[in-house]
Amino acid sequence: MRSYYSSFLKTVLTAACITALATSAHAERSEHYSGTFAPERNAPTKASGKVDTLFYPAAHVLRYTASWKDLSGPMKVAHFHGPAAENKKAVPFATVHQTTPTSMSGSLLLTPQQEEMLRNGKVYLNLQTPAYPNGEVKAQLTQ
Repeated sequence: MRSYYSSFLKTVLTAACITALATSAHAERSEHYSGTFAPERNAPTKASGKVDTLFYPAAHVLRYTASWKDLSGPMKVAHFHGPAAENKKAVPFATVHQTTPTSMSGSLLLTPQQEEMLRNGKVYLNLQTPAYPNGEVKAQLTQ
């Protein structure tokens, strides 16, 4: 009987280890997208910065971190927009908020349409200031 329990315990532990490894490997699979802030049309600014994101397809989650400097004033609001090719405009699909005066981080749950826009390079992050309420800088996200 002891050998039965020992064998059973080994089987259960082996299955648990395989499940844990498969789950962590699956959970950690991600796609990296990034962009560099550039002036929006009609916004002669010296501002600069970058956006880094990790997209987790299994969870449909986009984790983002953005930082910037030298905006004309305080950042009032930021939006992810799409679908739009570089140098084109699109409607916002998510409003995000800054974490500090010069950075932000967070996560978004994406729809299948938004995932497709991201993978096709048609998503950008736009920062708006009082001087440029339609956007001072934007960063197109690409892999």
